[in-house]
Parts: sequence; C-alpha cells; structure tokens
Amino acid sequence: MTTITLDPRQARARKPEWIRVKAPTSETYHETRRLMRDKGLHTVCEEAACPNIGACWTQRHATVMILGDTCTRACAFCNVKTGLPRAVDPAEPGHLAEVVVTMGLRHVVITSVDRDDLKDGGAFQFVRCIEAIRDASPSTTIEILTPDFLRKLGAVEPIVAARPDVYNHNLETVPRLYRTVRPGARYFHSLRLLQRVKELDPSLFTKSGIMVGLGEEKREVLQVMDDMRSAEVDFLTIGQYLQPTPRHHPVERFVHPDEFAVYAGAARAKGFSMVSASPLTRSSYLAGDDFARLKANRAAELARAAGVAAE
Repeated sequence: MTTITLDPRQARARKPEWIRVKAPTSETYHETRRLMRDKGLHTVCEEAACPNIGACWTQRHATVMILGDTCTRACAFCNVKTGLPRAVDPAEPGHLAEVVVTMGLRHVVITSVDRDDLKDGGAFQFVRCIEAIRDASPSTTIEILTPDFLRKLGAVEPIVAARPDVYNHNLETVPRLYRTVRPGARYFHSLRLLQRVKELDPSLFTKSGIMVGLGEEKREVLQVMDDMRSAEVDFLTIGQYLQPTPRHHPVERFVHPDEFAVYAGAARAKGFSMVSASPLTRSSYLAGDDFARLKANRAAELARAAGVAAE
C-alpha cells in the first residue's frame, strides 16, 4: 500500500497528483459567491479554504456558516479566524432561507463557528434557521454540522426537536491527537453528543467525519470507527487533511487513494449505512447526493431486516 511521507516543511508545496484540484472558474460559482455576499452570509467553503469549492458551487451546493465568521477556539487544523465574535444577527435565519429559495436548493448544509461566548453555544440560532427554511422551502432537506456545545447543557435537545434531516458532528481526529489538533474539545464529549442525538430521536440520521494525514495510526482510525458505531453513527466521512497555512498543524503524510478504499471497506464491514472515504472527501461535499443514497441504504436495510424476520 503506497503512502507518501513528507518533511512538514515541504508538505504544503508537494501535493501528489491525486489531491490537486483546478481553480473555480464557472459562472455559477461566481453567482453563488455574489448571492452569499449580497445576503451577508458566510460559507465554510470559503472560510476553511475547502478544495472542493469549485465543484460544489458550480453545482449550487454550499455549506452556510452561521453565527458569524469568527470562532472562539483555535483548532490547529482550521483556517477559520479566531477572536471575539460579534453579536448574533437576528436576521440571519431569514437571509439563509432567502438564499435557499433563490438557489432552489433541494438540500442545504448549515454549520457554524464555535460560540463558547454564548450561553447556549448558538444552538437556538440553528433552530431558527431550520424553522425559517422549513417555512420558506418545505421540500428542502436540511443537514446540520454543529460544534460540540461543550459545557452547554440542554443545547442539543432543541435542535433535535426541530428535526433536521441529518445531524452531523465531526470527531475530526483520533483521541491521541486531540491535545495538539483540537485542544479546545474533548473526544468523548463529542462522541457522547452523537450518542445523545440518537437517544433523543433514533430515526434521525447521524454523521461524523475524521481527517487522516495528521499522524494517526491505522489501528486508531479503526478504533474511532468502532466508537462511532457504538454511538450508532450512520454515515462516516474520511478525507485527507490539508495544511491551510504554515502556522497550522503540518501534514504528516498524504494518504494514497488505495488506503482510503481499505478504510471504506472496513467501515462498511463495521455496519455504517454510508461511507465516503477519499483524499478530497469533506463532510459536506455534495451532501445532497449522499443524503439520497443514505436514505436508500436505510430503506434497503429495513427491507432486509423485515425479510429475515418473516422467515
């Protein structure tokens, strides 16, 4: 199995062929960008320097980042700026709903910065956004990618009650690397959040993702899969970590596509309903297409279970 291990000082400059993408040039991409600016909205696609922004925006897929563009944490992998955030914008849910209608979105992904400064961590802004979209475009399916709401008791319950179609919270990396990669978070708290969502509503699809290339070992990745399955996570994403700037955590290695295929096979064997694992996989990449497959996979699983029960 092929891997490429790099000196951290060279990792950003020497990307292998399979990780390179073309710069976005389509008119639809520019239209999407103008619309987001006109409504005063932020996207994680831009703020996190996602390599898939051209492909997604050309197909009118965008992940909107609510609660501003300034995070109260400073994770070593993330390119979103850190500092003291502004007050929550009460008009944000309405503007988001307008974008959904204008773009004709069948599926929308809503994420946010961490807002440790807020009593509820920003949970009720997620609820307001879900409600605004439901009112404006009832047929649009909604996927949320929330922060961990660390020390924010009661934050998850109202979001689940608002019934998004998918609840996503990323574990990001293996437990051993949390202190350096995600120092403001706690691995088992994040795992417990995912488990709590399923306890509140077993029918809700849950999703989580990790990055590889940060220095993790294969056995650790497999253990994270087991932990996710113990929390009944339905959908797993695994993608290559890319260093946004020289001040961020270095890329320890570029993982070959063949190794991603091995991870995908292991994840399916462990019982995930849906797996997306490739160098350019991101948790929200073409999420609408993945959601359709996720629903189809669950329907097939239920049909198989009913067939076994009838025998």
